[in-house]
Amino acid sequence: MRAVLTLYFLSFFHWDENLSTAVYHAFSALCYFTPVIGAIMADSWLGKYKTIIYLSIVYVVGHLIKSVGAIPSLGNQAVHVVLSMVGLFLIALGTGGIKPCVSAFGGDQFEEEHTSERSKFFSIFYLSINAGSLISTFVTPVLRGDVKCFGEDCYALAFGVPAALMVLALVVFIAGSGLYRKTPPQGNVLLEVCKCIGFAIKNRLKNRSREIPKRDHWLDWASEKYSKQLIGEVKMVTRVLFLFIPLPMFWALFDQQGSRWTLQATKMNADFGIYVLQPDQMQFLNPLLILVFIPIFDLGLYPLIDMCKFNFTPIRKMATGMILAGLAFGLAAIIEIKINETDMPRLVPEESLIRVLNLAKNPVQVTIQEKDLFQQPVETFQNPAEYSKLILNGEQQSLRFTLQHQGLTLAFNYTVKEKSVYSLIVFEAEGSLSSRLITDLEAKPENGLAAVRFINGLSQDVNLTIDSRKFIAVQKNYSPSEYSLLERDIYNNGKCITETGEFPLELGLLDFGASYTIVITNISGGAVKTWKSEDIKANNVHMAWQLPQYLLISAGEVMFSITGLAFSYSQSPASMKSVLQAGWLLTVAVGNTFVLIVAEAAPMAQWAEFVLFTVLLFAVCIIFSIMGYFYVSVDPEDLEEKEEKRETSSRGNMIGLVTQKTKL
Repeated sequence: MRAVLTLYFLSFFHWDENLSTAVYHAFSALCYFTPVIGAIMADSWLGKYKTIIYLSIVYVVGHLIKSVGAIPSLGNQAVHVVLSMVGLFLIALGTGGIKPCVSAFGGDQFEEEHTSERSKFFSIFYLSINAGSLISTFVTPVLRGDVKCFGEDCYALAFGVPAALMVLALVVFIAGSGLYRKTPPQGNVLLEVCKCIGFAIKNRLKNRSREIPKRDHWLDWASEKYSKQLIGEVKMVTRVLFLFIPLPMFWALFDQQGSRWTLQATKMNADFGIYVLQPDQMQFLNPLLILVFIPIFDLGLYPLIDMCKFNFTPIRKMATGMILAGLAFGLAAIIEIKINETDMPRLVPEESLIRVLNLAKNPVQVTIQEKDLFQQPVETFQNPAEYSKLILNGEQQSLRFTLQHQGLTLAFNYTVKEKSVYSLIVFEAEGSLSSRLITDLEAKPENGLAAVRFINGLSQDVNLTIDSRKFIAVQKNYSPSEYSLLERDIYNNGKCITETGEFPLELGLLDFGASYTIVITNISGGAVKTWKSEDIKANNVHMAWQLPQYLLISAGEVMFSITGLAFSYSQSPASMKSVLQAGWLLTVAVGNTFVLIVAEAAPMAQWAEFVLFTVLLFAVCIIFSIMGYFYVSVDPEDLEEKEEKRETSSRGNMIGLVTQKTKL
């Protein structure tokens, strides 16, 4: 569902890119905060099985509400926004709530001695998650873009299909109820850890007097209420959690695949020859590459590094993953700069853009009052290479346009507004030269669509049918139509209906992100003759150029995420695994929150934002490497044995003291 979410905000709600990105990452952050709620419900109240069922129902209801909210004919935009936000909240509660329960419930089905079978289950579980991600990130954009409903992209179907599949999954899960081992709730370790830490801090603040002896560790101030075993385990956990502090920055970059990178793909050429890729389909590369990279790294790269006698520790692997993610964003910044070369110039106050389209039979010399533009005569049907900058003396200015044509001079007055784009159309009507000043698009069409408008050069009104769905009426004598947004793969399926009959209309290729003006010049040979001008250049950077950044960030994920989870698990006692799981998920939530803050609080050019995240991740990588350098890896079992020996020896000393006192 997240694969199409950013484009849903952008196209359906017509939000800008920053707001769409902010809401996307707010939703992602909520999905990783709510696992704490699910874990507490499962461990302290309902148990894992009932928690999965109840929150899956919430999950399904959220999807259904989200799907209903995407039906265009249902209410106004406020209704759509409210339904969508309620749906997203319920989805976040459902997906986050079951996240810590599903894998743990699967593990509960095995006895302690069945370690190999349990390991095999987790491998299949992880494989199925990535397979599901791979299929869905490819298919869901197809449901959105290739299927049309209500006259536009079918977001209702794209959200409805996951809802139906989730209902099916829930029915299958409940059907196996009699086969499952259901362990009762045994209390939540996370709550105990939080209470222990809170009591230690509170007790330390109460006893700030210098007369009170110091203790070896700040957590020792909890010894009045909690056992030494729990305090010792919490100490081990806090050492690892301290290492987690820099980690959110990696997730801040990683999760932008579904927001900023998808938005970047909408401004690129998606034609792969045999298939035109949807911009949100590029995300399928990540799960695909993960499935490819895991065996390559585990069976090839890591053993090769070991053969070279290089100590590639988990901390070094994670730091390398950060570097790879930073490099991926560096590449994204370079691509963004290349993409911007086809954008319209950014206009400032008291500035506009103008060009001349000469539709007359002979060259025309155009002069604008007090402006040094158009030095050479404009040739007939000449496609202007670019717009000319027009400097005004205020928010708007009335200018005199002088046209010289075959020895005749004609003048026209037009009012030009700042931050606007214009085309001056010069044409012959009723034997004399005339002109119109029409407004052009100020920016590229969104989502890789093509924008097209028509100018009717005939002496009769025409009705145009485009792609059998769009109907455009254009008045006679060089009147312009409004811009229409069309799919890129429209070629020769237009019709032109006039008073004299119906004629085929050939549009040619309307490319990704381009804007066109098509002039209907005459009808001859049973067909409409047209001339096409490209107002805004098409997207000329191919979407395949995103492949290197996906390769880098996917390799970074394998080194960072899988290694980080394994390392943190190895550094904590068995009873504290769930606490570290919660801590790990919270780093993802904090990372998404950081993106949300940057998108809303510090809007900047997109390439500059990519550079900012690259620099921040490199800086955090250095900090993490320094922290990792001073971190000493431990075996929790060894620490527990040492603690037990220390307690035994201290008990022995106490017994000796009692014996000596008795003798004395």
